[in-house]
Amino acid sequence: MGHSECVFCTIVRGQTQASIVYEDDSVVAFMDLQPVTPGHLLVVPKVHAEGLEELEEAMGCRVWAVAHRLARALRRSDLRCDGVNLFLADGEAAFQEVFHVHLHVFPRFAGDGYRINANWRVRERDELDAGAAAVRAGLCELTTAQG
Repeated sequence: MGHSECVFCTIVRGQTQASIVYEDDSVVAFMDLQPVTPGHLLVVPKVHAEGLEELEEAMGCRVWAVAHRLARALRRSDLRCDGVNLFLADGEAAFQEVFHVHLHVFPRFAGDGYRINANWRVRERDELDAGAAAVRAGLCELTTAQG
């Protein structure tokens, strides 16, 4: 999908309606059309990036900073908010549906119905150490690629 067909890009350009909560030169935040709970927001960089691999780190920091501020605002709002989840899906396997980076910010409260089902069992140290080594290797590759 090109930028012209990306729904978030059309929101950024003002071609698609959105209930905007916050906007600056870098990001826009608006209400999710299919909210998990009332007050569910999306924080979207104005620059098109399909996933984290394409997003500059500085822009990722800006998205996070705005999400942090909006999470605090949710707690101070009249919306029911006993907690907040931040959720970013990067890639189809991670359940990303709109391929323009976006960070979900949504209020939580007891009985809201949202659940993440996973196998949360404690892992063996050798498995954790092997995973840590793989991530460190990825960091080295990233550092080398950035020069």
